Amino acid sequence: MAWDEWERLKAEAADQRSTGMQLNQLPPEPSSGGGSQQGDLAVNQTDLAAIGDAAFELHRDFGRVSEHARATSQKAAGGLKTQGFALGSALDHVASRWIDQSRSLLDATAHISNHLDFTKGAHAGDEVHISGTISSIATLDAGFNERKGA
Repeated sequence: MAWDEWERLKAEAADQRSTGMQLNQLPPEPSSGGGSQQGDLAVNQTDLAAIGDAAFELHRDFGRVSEHARATSQKAAGGLKTQGFALGSALDHVASRWIDQSRSLLDATAHISNHLDFTKGAHAGDEVHISGTISSIATLDAGFNERKGA
């Protein structure tokens, strides 16, 4: 492509559309009349509790099953090694990798469960603070209304 052709194509493209920024996005959803605005993130304690419980159950159940799989695999690997099978060393390697991977999953599920428990407690404290602040404002308003004779 020659330089002149490049310049001509750039000029044509500039003439066809503005140089403003265009963001690709989904069109806004029509309002359902439910009163919630698009884009607001809402979560309740029931949702958090369900996620935390699921993470705790996964941690507990996987920990038990994972330990059984590890012990069985290592026992089989030992038996194969003593009988001179090369597969024994390979199975032992797989069992070692299994230990690393299962520990990572157990750590992650414990972190999720613990973090959600912490979040639940922190938000409960925030709710107490906010309700205390709002009730004190209502008390002040009532006092001002009494003075005005309303």
